[in-house]
Amino acid sequence: MKKKRLIVLFVCCLSLSLGAWGVNPVKDLLERIDEGASRKFVIELKKGDKDFFELDQRGKKVVIRGNTYVNIATGLNWYLKYYAGVNLTWNGMTAELPDVLPPVEKPLRKETDLTLRYDFNYCTYSYTMAFWDWKRWEREIDWMALHGINLPLAAVGMECVWRNLLLGLGYNKEEVNEFIAGPAFLAWWAMNNLEGWGGPNPDTWYAQQEVLQKKILKRMKEYGIRPVLPGYSGMVPHNADRKLGLDIDKPELWNGFTRPAFLQPTDPRYSEIAARYYEEQKKLFGTADFYSMDPFHELENADRVDFDAAGKAVMAAMKKVNPKAVWVVQGWTENPRPEMIRNLQNGDLLILDLFSECRPMWGIPSIWKRDKGYGQHDWLFCMLENFGGNVGLHGRMDQLLDNFYLTKNNPLAAHLKGIGLTMEGSENNPVMFELMCELPWRPEKFTKEEWLKKYVFARYGTHDATIEQAWMLLANSIYNCPAGNNQQGPHESIFCGRPSMNNFQVSSWSKMENYYDPTVTAEAARLMLAVADKYRGSNNFEYDLVDIVRQALADEGRITYNCAIADFKSFDKKSFRKNAGRFLRLLLLQDSLLATRSEFRVGRWIAQARDLGTTPEEKDLYEWNARTQITTWGNRYCADTGGLRDYAHKEWNGLLRDFYYKRWEAWWRMLQDVLDGRRKLQDIDWYAMEEPWTKAHNPYPASAEGDPVDVAKAVFKEAFGNEERF
Repeated sequence: MKKKRLIVLFVCCLSLSLGAWGVNPVKDLLERIDEGASRKFVIELKKGDKDFFELDQRGKKVVIRGNTYVNIATGLNWYLKYYAGVNLTWNGMTAELPDVLPPVEKPLRKETDLTLRYDFNYCTYSYTMAFWDWKRWEREIDWMALHGINLPLAAVGMECVWRNLLLGLGYNKEEVNEFIAGPAFLAWWAMNNLEGWGGPNPDTWYAQQEVLQKKILKRMKEYGIRPVLPGYSGMVPHNADRKLGLDIDKPELWNGFTRPAFLQPTDPRYSEIAARYYEEQKKLFGTADFYSMDPFHELENADRVDFDAAGKAVMAAMKKVNPKAVWVVQGWTENPRPEMIRNLQNGDLLILDLFSECRPMWGIPSIWKRDKGYGQHDWLFCMLENFGGNVGLHGRMDQLLDNFYLTKNNPLAAHLKGIGLTMEGSENNPVMFELMCELPWRPEKFTKEEWLKKYVFARYGTHDATIEQAWMLLANSIYNCPAGNNQQGPHESIFCGRPSMNNFQVSSWSKMENYYDPTVTAEAARLMLAVADKYRGSNNFEYDLVDIVRQALADEGRITYNCAIADFKSFDKKSFRKNAGRFLRLLLLQDSLLATRSEFRVGRWIAQARDLGTTPEEKDLYEWNARTQITTWGNRYCADTGGLRDYAHKEWNGLLRDFYYKRWEAWWRMLQDVLDGRRKLQDIDWYAMEEPWTKAHNPYPASAEGDPVDVAKAVFKEAFGNEERF
């Protein structure tokens, strides 16, 4: 009997050991990076009082230890960057590692008290991730692990939960489809901004998104990543008063769109519908330790809201599904309302200080400063960086470092628990995301200059003085947007704007201001081109070369535009014709340059959309979603009056040639006619010109065409030649 007990005990222990140690996601990650790479490393999961990773050497193998698989992956990334000169990011998640890895000559240990590292904005799910399949999601989860992310928003399939909820409440399938938005607009539906736009979604959409979310959650669990699931905070269809007999608040239109209604959390039926929501979510995707809810996001009429009671009601509904769950809420403009969170308990709420690198709300000086921060509540220092998924070099290096290290020993930062990436669009400016993700592991403040020298080696696997010089120019100009400048995201390319006599901002909400000398980007491009032949075939170098030359062309386009407008106002026909023609030529040069990288091709975005369709009709619907979001965004009212047109503009090959070029060609032609006396200055119906492109199905290649180095050289030579200012 005793022997049997020992056998049972041994089997149980073995099962526990295999459960804890048998599945090693970091080894699988290494194999995806480079087949056979896992044999070159020793991966050790080790308990610790703090989040940490260690690098060590054992014979010819590199040892990576950590207290979680995410921290081990972070250590792997640190090793790859700063020992092997390998930088894995969105433009490339694979590498050929050397047969014999560079040794870790001295053991290294990094640890942090910032144990929560968040990722994503609801907008990211539409501006960047609307059409991702599992293959692309697998790469992103690997990216998250390598960059220390252990708390991402997991919003895929949220529409599946809502579909089941509404069907259970008595809505029919047609009514559900009138409420839930299409794939490219789900973020704004989820944030209570609109209903139905971009739909109706076919049944296959819901089926594939359910399967995709289950794969995502499974992989996150393997890494030990804890997902943040969308919770319930009171959204209901605008007709829920008639359909369900609810006493609801009906907000005003949002940029011309019908908004969902709002069921007060204090309403007697709130807890009933919330319980149904969480039950449907549990059936599909299980429960979570974190739920994301923003009940009063950009709410205009708050007169009827008892914020204190509402906060308690939202919290209570969440706690019923998981008593240990934490409510994640965005710190954005007036939210979270102080009255809503004042009487909630510490540990039950986690606030995302959404724009900490520019407009921190946690207590240090900014236009959104809260004198007492977030009081007793936990919060994360977040970097927003990008709005609308726009293309453009951009960063606030000094301000990011200053604001982050001001949290050290600051009483208002006593409840700081980590960092967050809250960009509206990703797959851009990898330098800023590398910098941000390293901050928890760097306890002492450093300068951007000393960090950039190490970044150049990590990015290109070499120490090159010319490349360093180019990056220093960028770091002290376009990547160093100063405090006091509150613009949202990249300096926008004038090529993407609707033409006018005073074209500056592209999107109506950009708040863009000049803060750098536009000729500096051309000098940085010239330096990169000077050494380009040496780095042919280097994926990271060629991506950055194209991106930097692209920025130089966009900046030159703005200068040329201003010259042409000045010529028009001066009635200088000859100079006007020259500069207007040069502007159009620069735009086409930009188009040809961006064709050399798939990341900058509209065909890649459209292909992602069409590939998710299972019938020609579905493919066409998803393509329309993809085309509309990046151009008009909405219908005529939304585009012309609401102001959302071009908010998600993209400086992409194909889109430049067939959409933006046609607008500018029509504009310059009209001005030329005015100068020649053939007509008067008049408005152009831009929407009539734009809408046909959103409905078209002409094919665009998704794969790169042409050699990036050769094309960049040719384009730059034609655009700049040997101009004296360089």
